[in-house]
Amino acid sequence: MTATTALPDLADVAERARAVHAAWQADAEMQTVVDGCAKYSSDWDDFYGGPLVSSYSVARDAEHLLVDALRVMALKTAVYELSGDELLAELPVPVPVDVTCHALCAQFTALSRIQQRTGHLFVHSTVNEHAIATPWDTGDYTHQAYKAAFGPVNERYWIPAAEVERRRRFLDARYATIGITDRGMTSAIDYAASA
Repeated sequence: MTATTALPDLADVAERARAVHAAWQADAEMQTVVDGCAKYSSDWDDFYGGPLVSSYSVARDAEHLLVDALRVMALKTAVYELSGDELLAELPVPVPVDVTCHALCAQFTALSRIQQRTGHLFVHSTVNEHAIATPWDTGDYTHQAYKAAFGPVNERYWIPAAEVERRRRFLDARYATIGITDRGMTSAIDYAASA
């Protein structure tokens, strides 16, 4: 659904995002969702999200990433509620936080009940992420809206676009030595040969 092309005023988005976040946090089931995501962190396997964080450990970093993921989701929902535009609401998000949004959204049934009770949709679309194809970067609209709504970002996870690409290239070279290429989308590992 597309209704507008101008991003809403930052102050309006911040106010709405805080209200959305508070409603979600007040829902009795939300803590169960967040705790479940953190507890089953062994299911968080990715090649280019968490590993972009220096000395990353999903067990140690999950709690912080989930806090940011829920806040980012509230920002997206705020933009959607104020604009009616799903594409516009797909704000660029730092890669480690975006991967965590995917883990959060995987709790589909519970999130569906929370959406129904709170009246606030969880707005997230990987299709729209690729349609926009704009990486998050320091000082952009998402960054400004987050600071206005929730305060400073955690720079451990909010990695600027140029640094993300530098780290991805480093990972590309490391993964290629074991046959993982195309940013984790191709494997040349022949398991039959290793048997």
